[in-house]
Amino acid sequence: MEKIVIGSGNQHKIEEIKSFFSDLNFKFEGLNPDLDLAEVIEDGKTYKENALKKARQRASELNQIVLADDSGLSVDFLDGAPGIYSARFGGADLNDQQKYLKVLKLLEGQPVEARKAAFISVLALVDPINDLEITVEGKCEGRIANKPAGQNGFGYDPIFYLPEFDKTMAQLSQSKKNKISHRGLALIKMKNELKKRYN
Repeated sequence: MEKIVIGSGNQHKIEEIKSFFSDLNFKFEGLNPDLDLAEVIEDGKTYKENALKKARQRASELNQIVLADDSGLSVDFLDGAPGIYSARFGGADLNDQQKYLKVLKLLEGQPVEARKAAFISVLALVDPINDLEITVEGKCEGRIANKPAGQNGFGYDPIFYLPEFDKTMAQLSQSKKNKISHRGLALIKMKNELKKRYN
């Protein structure tokens, strides 16, 4: 069974990816926390550049297939911010709640039409043995809620409102989220690529 390392330290993300690919003949696992690996400097200008950099660096270090992602929240009123800086928005020491409360503060008093937003995710898979690189993108459009709601999910999910469900991303079940979220849509594309390329 081929092993694919998920190049992330985010346990929520690791579990989400592992559960999504559970029906494929691959063994997915997170990065071994005991490995003393150099930090990946995310200095790309796009999600794709950052995702590829993470996957390439870890694949080179481990000589294994690595799947990495870069994702974020893009808010129209904030000219696309937090964008590629979503994980570090407001400072690396802020937790998820502090980050999304900062976004709410910046949008305080803004009408519905000014609160358009999108979640974007780019997945990159690098296979150093077969000299293969795959990238796919998923996008989910919605708007920023007036206040947080929901206990599921992580990151900015509690403030990302989906009008078609009248719920935030954090109020959806995991199975529903997998079908419509930015990462879910990217994972569907990556699953198809894996089936095609690895038979």
